[in-house]
Amino acid sequence: MSEPGPAPLIEVDGLERRYGERAALSGVSFQLGERQTLGLFGPNGAGKSTLLRVLATLLRPHAGAVRVLGASLPDESWKARGKVGYVGHEPLLYRELSGRENLVFHARLHRVAEARVDELIEAVGMQRRARDPVRELSRGMVQRLSAARALLHDPPLLLLDEPYSGLDPAARELLDPLIGKPSGRTRVLVSHDVEGGAAESDLALGLRAGKQQHFGKPDPAALRGLYQ
Repeated sequence: MSEPGPAPLIEVDGLERRYGERAALSGVSFQLGERQTLGLFGPNGAGKSTLLRVLATLLRPHAGAVRVLGASLPDESWKARGKVGYVGHEPLLYRELSGRENLVFHARLHRVAEARVDELIEAVGMQRRARDPVRELSRGMVQRLSAARALLHDPPLLLLDEPYSGLDPAARELLDPLIGKPSGRTRVLVSHDVEGGAAESDLALGLRAGKQQHFGKPDPAALRGLYQ
């Protein structure tokens, strides 16, 4: 008898999440293995960001089973939280602090050496502006710092909500080895770019109005139908 393969890094079965009476997610189920990328597709309001926030332990599921890196959510959220890197719509940076001060703060939370901060500042090309207050930085610069923050603790899982939004081609090229497919990390990637997102993904999950419409190999034709 052959031995079972490794357990999936993410297992979701019948996930439901509500905002009051409105179901933001209903009956969502999928699995994602190590070093795979799951692309999340669907129109605005489909539930993509909500799903990412549930996986990041920022929102509690209301029903269904969710396991992230072997931890059952929400009861074992503390086990998963330190192993997940999250880049959302909000940068999770203090505007009055400099980029470097923000990264040092987060590094201390994760008990990461300060040398890692300087390594990532260089990796995302922010050496010249690292000591400026975040409020003075462009959207693209803030996005680069958000990626650095998410990578400080070298997480095996990245949850990325439109991570290249606001970036010019040079910045995208800088971040690709860190958070893109070449990073070799397991990723859940929200994208409105169907063609580009499908090319980045091993699996695709299509949502519309909180309900699962597609799960499987990325099929750009089927995914484009979500937006019609």
